[in-house]
Parts: sequence; structure tokens; C-alpha cells
Amino acid sequence: MGIEERLGELGLELPPVPDAVANYIPGVLVGEILYLSGTIGKIKDNLVYQGKLGAGISVEEGYQSARLCTLNHLAMAKSVLGDLDRIERVVRLIGYVNSAPGFNEAPWVVNGASDLLIEVLGEERGRHARAALNINELTFDAPVETVLTLQVKP
Repeated sequence: MGIEERLGELGLELPPVPDAVANYIPGVLVGEILYLSGTIGKIKDNLVYQGKLGAGISVEEGYQSARLCTLNHLAMAKSVLGDLDRIERVVRLIGYVNSAPGFNEAPWVVNGASDLLIEVLGEERGRHARAALNINELTFDAPVETVLTLQVKP
């Protein structure tokens, strides 16, 4: 089953590629490694969740925001590769969680991205190395930003 077919089976669809808010492109392909730019849970110019974890945004809302980041990353990957089925595996995910002082549940928030990658790509291709970092601010007061690195087929 293809990746886009699997997304449909999960009731999901790729959003439009998010517009760059500064001077960068969605991704850079170097050999068989695709480095994707950071993205937030913005769908069609709408930031679905806004605020800090531990101060108005729940872990579940952060988890859902991380899932939206993953959908954006898949759209970005398709824009670079032309075909999502070129994805060989996820190499690394970095998740930044906009956190109030004392909030220490970033790993559970970033699981939203990790879980969706595994749901869509399967255990073998979807499991990855990862970092989940608490930070004190994110652009547009987004609760989560993720950065993704993929290995791809030629």
C-alpha cells in the first residue's frame, strides 16, 4: 500500500505545503538524505493551536499539534520528492515544545509526531532517532515545531 493510500485509510489528507515565513525552502535533498525545514501545526494559514504547554495548552492539544506538524512534513517531502513512496525510512525527528516553566512532558507531546510517522510508514520505516526539547518561545506562539530527516530512494 502506498503512503498516500495509507493516509486516506487513516482518514487523513496532505495539507498544502506551508508557506515559508522567512528565507528558506521546504527541504534539501543531499544524496539519499532529505533534510526538511522546521514546521508548525499550521494548516492553510491557520495555526490550529497556539500557546504554551503547561499554560493553556494541554498535553493532548500539544500531541495533536505535533501530528499536524507531521502532516506538513509529509506535504513538504512530497513537494521535494514528487512521490512519498520514495521514503525509505525516517532517520531523525527533533521536536521543540513551547513550554511554561516547570512543564516537563515534552516527550509525550512529541509522541504525536512519532506515532503518526509509525502509523503511516509502519514500524520498520517509521521508527526513528529523536530529541524532544522544552524551549521557552516558538514563532507565532506555536506549541510545537518539528524538524524531520528522511532517507529516500533514488
